[in-house]
Amino acid sequence: MNRPRISQSSSLPALTVLAASMVGLTGCGENIFEAKWTTARVDTVMVYSLARPEVNLPAGFDFVGRRTISLHDAGATGLWDLALDTQDGELVFLPPGALGVTSEALVLKLPNMSFDDVVTAPKDTLLYSRDMPVSVETSSVYVLRTHRGPDRFGIPCFFFGKLQPLVVQPTVGTVSFMFDVSTLCDSRGLIPTD
Repeated sequence: MNRPRISQSSSLPALTVLAASMVGLTGCGENIFEAKWTTARVDTVMVYSLARPEVNLPAGFDFVGRRTISLHDAGATGLWDLALDTQDGELVFLPPGALGVTSEALVLKLPNMSFDDVVTAPKDTLLYSRDMPVSVETSSVYVLRTHRGPDRFGIPCFFFGKLQPLVVQPTVGTVSFMFDVSTLCDSRGLIPTD
């Protein structure tokens, strides 16, 4: 059986076209598969203290889903990163571990900082609180590592975010805060990149 013979010189144009098309896909050296966070989504939310007598008020916040959570709801365990409580007349943020809930969520208070000043989450997770209350103050920014949640491709990972209390009302048992969360899996960057 005679097979047609393909010379190396005839496959060279095909390889050249393939290489040129790959360069076009990368957009002048840009990796089209590289995830980017390009737009800030700063939002404001209010949460209620667990010490309030009403049930089903949103006392927790899920930073992955960007939503308030009623911790009295069935199935709320593990779906939130921070709760508000009143201890000794003062409002405190509680990571899930402070309530005995197994979670990898962490929170770190950065006193005397502004929201815009905090651009990167500190790397040393030993600085963060996993199971202790953290006092709430408007003059502080709080950095957090979320529970594991799906990234844009459905892969479970951590996200880092920040919040700053805007209105703290200990007698009423509420806190309003502004926040943003990186959309990038395991990235400590707290501001979008160009």
